[in-house]
Amino acid sequence: MSFEFPPKKPTEEISLRANKIKVLAPRIGSKEITPVQSSLPLGIEKIADVNGIGMGVLSDGTPYLNQRGLAALCGVQNAHIGTISSQWGDDDKPRIKLIKTTLAKAGYTSPSAHVEVIHGGQVQYCYPAEICLAVLEYYAFDAGTNCQPEARDNFRLLAGSKLREMIFRQVGYDPTRSRKFDKWHERIALNFQSAPKGFFHVFNEAHTVIYELIIAGADIGEKNVVDISIGQHWSKHWCDNELEAIYGEREKYPHHYPDSHPQSKSNPQESWCYPLAALGAYREWLQDIYIEGGKFSNYLKGKVSRGELAPSVAQLAVSALVPPQITAR
Repeated sequence: MSFEFPPKKPTEEISLRANKIKVLAPRIGSKEITPVQSSLPLGIEKIADVNGIGMGVLSDGTPYLNQRGLAALCGVQNAHIGTISSQWGDDDKPRIKLIKTTLAKAGYTSPSAHVEVIHGGQVQYCYPAEICLAVLEYYAFDAGTNCQPEARDNFRLLAGSKLREMIFRQVGYDPTRSRKFDKWHERIALNFQSAPKGFFHVFNEAHTVIYELIIAGADIGEKNVVDISIGQHWSKHWCDNELEAIYGEREKYPHHYPDSHPQSKSNPQESWCYPLAALGAYREWLQDIYIEGGKFSNYLKGKVSRGELAPSVAQLAVSALVPPQITAR
């Protein structure tokens, strides 16, 4: 399907504060987005600008259009879409009532019309595809004298799953592929050859720990960077035990974070790399001191206490990496 957005109308995008929502789950009966879900932070997995219209995919896989894109789809000014967001909690407004009725028929409810996400230091106002379709249907058929021919034409093109498929295609997102390893792979691609010859760096040597965390269900990304914890503890161990006198001097190398990480703003970041002669000593320390000695468990406990990691994930990771202790009879 070849789709072209209608021309934009000259108007400024309205900035509204909205509750973050975890978005519209797959269609299985009636499902409400609860306040507990809305407290979970969302990021943007993919983002693109197509003919000046923003669209993308949130970190939970939800495709969206920005306010300007939805307005263009409906053939109305941005202000009208902004008003829908600001009046979303008022079910007495005829327009809001009709849009929510359309959503309810599809099995969806939501406490706000758009998702507010910080990306690249800017606030993005993201309208999930299901809400976009409900608003589009309103301006196509239910808005009375305010019905728009652009909305009717676009609804015929994008009804059902076609809007979702169009967004996925435009931003290059495959919803059928597991993406839990993506951010880790992005860092590997940027850093796997960054240490100078004859040296190793902690990130590449932390793969077993990172892998087990991902398998256990951890979202490895900008908030869970376990190699920083490992690197700090190993650096202290290196200095406290004067290992430089045994293995030689360590050096600095440029470490890069992907654009999806806020740490990328200060790229490249200097990190320590260590002589290959110390690799065996490092691996023994990693297993005996960091993992089995309790430092890894303490790292995970801190993440759990801050709500950045589920307790079950921490337990699974520890059980995978820390061998069971055999007690003497």
